[in-house]
Amino acid sequence: MQIQIGAPSIRYPTPTIMNKPGDVMNGVQNKKVLVTGTSRGIGRAIAQEFARNGAHVFGTATSESSHSEFEGFCVADFSTRAGIQQCVEFVGEIQPDIVINNAGINSPASFESIDSDRFLEIQQVNVLAPMEICRAAIPFMVANSWGRIVNISSVWSKISKEHRAPYSASKFALDGLTLALAIEYAQHNVLANCVAPGFVDTDMTRGILGDDGIKNLLRNVPIGRLAQPDEIAKFVVWLASENNTYITGQNIAVDGGFTRA
Repeated sequence: MQIQIGAPSIRYPTPTIMNKPGDVMNGVQNKKVLVTGTSRGIGRAIAQEFARNGAHVFGTATSESSHSEFEGFCVADFSTRAGIQQCVEFVGEIQPDIVINNAGINSPASFESIDSDRFLEIQQVNVLAPMEICRAAIPFMVANSWGRIVNISSVWSKISKEHRAPYSASKFALDGLTLALAIEYAQHNVLANCVAPGFVDTDMTRGILGDDGIKNLLRNVPIGRLAQPDEIAKFVVWLASENNTYITGQNIAVDGGFTRA
C-alpha cells in the first residue's frame, strides 16, 4: 500500500495479523525484550509477564539482584552518563525487538524549593536515558522491519498538581519524545507508545503518599483502589506484542478512571 500526502510516496509494510487474536504468547514468544528498572514494582511485573509469555527477557537495575527470568542483566545507574552508556552498550549486544523504558525517579518538592541539580537528575533518568536507549535499539528494529517501544509514563504526564513540577516536566517530555519517534518510524513498522499508570500499589507509591494519603486519594479514583503491578504489566505486554498492529504515538492512561473523573 502506498500513501501520498503532499510528499513522495512511502511504502508501509502490511502487518501480519495473528492467527489467534488476543493470544499474547503468540505475540511476544521468542522476542528479545529489554525492560529497564526491573528490581521491583511495575518493572519487575512487566519482566515477569514477558517471561511467562515466552519472551527472552533482559533487565536493568541500579544494583545486582537475582532474577531467574532474565537471560541477561545490566547494572546501570541512569543518574550518571556512564550508567546510560553502559546500557546503550548492552542494547548493542542484545539487539532487542522490544524496549520497555520503565526506570524512573520522582522527588516531590514545592516549586520554590526545587534543587536545580535534582531537577536535572530527574530529567536525565526519566527522559535522556529512554532517548539514548531507543536511539541505540531503533537501528536493529528498522533492519528487521519490526519493533515495539513502550515508555512508562504517568498520569502526571496528562495532568499535574502541586509539588510535581520536576516529575511532570519529565513525563510530559517523554510523551513528546515518544510521539515524535512514533511518527518518524511508523513506516518501518516500529510502533512507539507511552503507558501512563495511575496509582499502583508499589513501594514508591506507598513511600510518597503514606497510608493516609492513599486513603484520601482513592476518593478520586472511580474504581476505588490502587492498581496492582500485574494489571499494568499485562497491558504493556499486549501493547508491545505482534497483536498490536495499529496503535502508535499514544499516551494511554491505565488509571482506574482518575484522569477522567
